[in-house]
Amino acid sequence: MNKNKTWGIAIGGMIAALYAVLTYFAAMLNLANGAIQVRFSEALTILPVFTPWAIPGLTVGCFLGNLASPYPWDLWLGPIATLIGAAGTWLLKKKPYIAWIPPVLSNAILVPIIIQQSMIAEGAAPDAWWYLALTVGIGEVISCGLLGIMLYQALKKTKIPF
Repeated sequence: MNKNKTWGIAIGGMIAALYAVLTYFAAMLNLANGAIQVRFSEALTILPVFTPWAIPGLTVGCFLGNLASPYPWDLWLGPIATLIGAAGTWLLKKKPYIAWIPPVLSNAILVPIIIQQSMIAEGAAPDAWWYLALTVGIGEVISCGLLGIMLYQALKKTKIPF
């Protein structure tokens, strides 16, 4: 295995671990529940601007972060939303100030399905998809947009060799 591939896998692994830890941290602070969810880990979705190795790292990190969920669809649909969003961010890497938008959109579209299925599994009537898309979208704008751009600004000033 060449040095660049080894480096990339290591970067992806560190991103996955950090994403999972930040997801659990937000859950401990009760920020990952309720109508508007703010996951600190979603700020990391800006990282594909720096390296494509962030795409598998974020996807695996989302899977690991969702392992605590009792709902099986959370283990596959959440990482799919993250994968789509991270790939979109990478495609917009030359425009970092709008690169945070794909994760917002992918999560605003797919996460309401997870929430609706969770509500049904708990015997509750699910909220309307559009309402959940709006509330998830607001949380994602805070996480990916506000926090993600702050992270981008901080990282672009460093000499971290992504």
